[in-house]
Amino acid sequence: MSSLDCHPSRDLKKDEEGGPALPILQPPRRKLVLHLDLNNTILVSDAVTGQGPTAALNSYLSTVTWGKRTATGGWQWISDCPSVAPPSEDAINYYIRFGRSTDFVDTELGRRFKDVHTRHMKLLEWEGEQDKVFTQIGEDGKGYNWILPSFFHLIEKLHQEGRQFSVILRTFGTDLPLVLRAVRSAFEGKHPLFPQLQYLPVNEIRCSSRETVLTHGADRVTTHQNERAVYDFFNAMNGIGGFQDDFFWWSRNDFTAAGGKPLWINPSDCDIQHIIIDDNIRLNEDDTIVNCRLFIKRGRQDRLVPTSEVYDVCLVPTDLLRAIAEKDYFLDCVRICEENYDRIFTSPKSSPEFHLK
Repeated sequence: MSSLDCHPSRDLKKDEEGGPALPILQPPRRKLVLHLDLNNTILVSDAVTGQGPTAALNSYLSTVTWGKRTATGGWQWISDCPSVAPPSEDAINYYIRFGRSTDFVDTELGRRFKDVHTRHMKLLEWEGEQDKVFTQIGEDGKGYNWILPSFFHLIEKLHQEGRQFSVILRTFGTDLPLVLRAVRSAFEGKHPLFPQLQYLPVNEIRCSSRETVLTHGADRVTTHQNERAVYDFFNAMNGIGGFQDDFFWWSRNDFTAAGGKPLWINPSDCDIQHIIIDDNIRLNEDDTIVNCRLFIKRGRQDRLVPTSEVYDVCLVPTDLLRAIAEKDYFLDCVRICEENYDRIFTSPKSSPEFHLK
């Protein structure tokens, strides 16, 4: 497994008094292992349900708009602004009350968010001649970006910054092979908007339905051996990988964290930071998608970590509206997580519950 060069980099600063320039020692930066969901994170579509961009964005909006039940059993909106987090303690989102809606902004209750939907569909439109790989045709016959440009911008900027990183695309769906082929094509210089992307290897990882079994070429590791082996497997990855998580296992666990996408965090590993970005990450452990495990005792044991303990540290709920509108959205997520990780895990003032015994 490769690791970051632990020697500090040097940044020479000019001495205004005319003396010798003194090197400013900068701490080494951790390798990033970024786990990204597909639908409603880097894609605005859903191959499994057949949703195009209009329906997918409607469905997403129904999960980030907030109201409350009235005394008579009706519905009252609390906010006209969609948000990932609830605006108040008594807020519930439309999805919890009524279910996901693929025509949300065309319903009586959802029409107040029509302008939000229209504005972001416009931002999602494909510019120029349509591409058979990177353009998706919407329900209205227009061309739209299939994979969000903010995803490719993330890859481009991390390369420009000289970061060591890998990306693992994770989904319960079946569209992973198509996405990996498109990403591979982009790294071959075939994306019209990102022709200068630096090449990265693209590989697929397979998962068993009975346990977490990762197969990559001739390599095979499983949680039956030990969970640390899977963590090390992810750490050693380079380039872009695809990992299909087991939806039926999540379903059999009533869509709780216990059956969700596994993610391991090891605060004693100074070389690695894992971050997962997924629209189904929620603070409610009975309705979230990541089974987050924290290694303790210097990595010899692990424990389940509530989402609240590593929220915006290693777990980030996707703000799809920002991912569509802001090219730096994923970069901002990474920077916030790195800052919070330093504060919680590596600072002398870090929380006692994270100190390794």
